[in-house]
Amino acid sequence: MFTPQEIGARMADRRRALHLSQKEVAARVQVNPSTIMRYEKGAFPNPKPPVLCAIAAALEMSTFQLCGEELSPAPQLVSYRPAGTMPILGRVSAGLPLLAAENIEGQTACDYTDGEQYFALRVTGDSMNAAGIGDGDLVVVRQQPTVDQGEIAVVLVNGDDATVKRFYSNGQTVTLVPQSNNPQHQIQVYDPKEVPIRVIGRVMEVRKRF
Repeated sequence: MFTPQEIGARMADRRRALHLSQKEVAARVQVNPSTIMRYEKGAFPNPKPPVLCAIAAALEMSTFQLCGEELSPAPQLVSYRPAGTMPILGRVSAGLPLLAAENIEGQTACDYTDGEQYFALRVTGDSMNAAGIGDGDLVVVRQQPTVDQGEIAVVLVNGDDATVKRFYSNGQTVTLVPQSNNPQHQIQVYDPKEVPIRVIGRVMEVRKRF
């Protein structure tokens, strides 16, 4: 890349060749005319790539011609528009349909477009904080009746409120494994013939509140 002084000299030469004033170039770049004057004098020790790209375009030249290097302007911010929404469930109970009004706290953005049913669940407790799921976080869940071994699932145990754990099953027993920095949380092993176990869905992502 050329030095600021060399870039400034090229700017001035090209501007004069196009019969443009510093004010006219500044209007094209949407900066103050004094900024163009300072760039032409090489007064900026670290020229900003987005401004150099805009100047090159205003002077009808490539950034390579101006700077001796192709520069990428800063990415443009775009408004976030979710694909849809999904319900936030405050609790999941075996006594109610999953998406019954009594369960729904509100709505949140959903970007999944695969036709599956998704919901968000507000987590209580720290039994999965070592997996990045903390108290008060939202987990996004894809509703499904089974999960693979070791996947983080939302599970109903004995008809109680849902729990979020790593799920394992060998056909005889179901093992729910916490992933926590709190030693109070222990592995839970159940015989599904004695204790009803129902998989609600697989946890796909976690959304934190700061």
